[in-house]
Amino acid sequence: MAKTKKGNRFLVAFLCAVCGSQNYLSERNKINHPDKLKLKKYCKWCRQKTEHKETTKLK
Repeated sequence: MAKTKKGNRFLVAFLCAVCGSQNYLSERNKINHPDKLKLKKYCKWCRQKTEHKETTKLK
C-alpha cells in the first residue's frame, strides 16, 4: 500500500490559555483554515474546560 502525500497539512499543538500546558496535537490544512484555531477543550491540570490556542511549537 502506497503512502499518500499530505500536501498542505501540518502538525499543530494546543496550549491551555490558563496554565500554558500543551495538551493536544492535531493536523490542520493551511489553505482551508488560514487563521489560528481556538477551541474549548478539557485541561487535566486545570481540571476544567478552558480555551486552548494553536501553536506550531511542539514540546
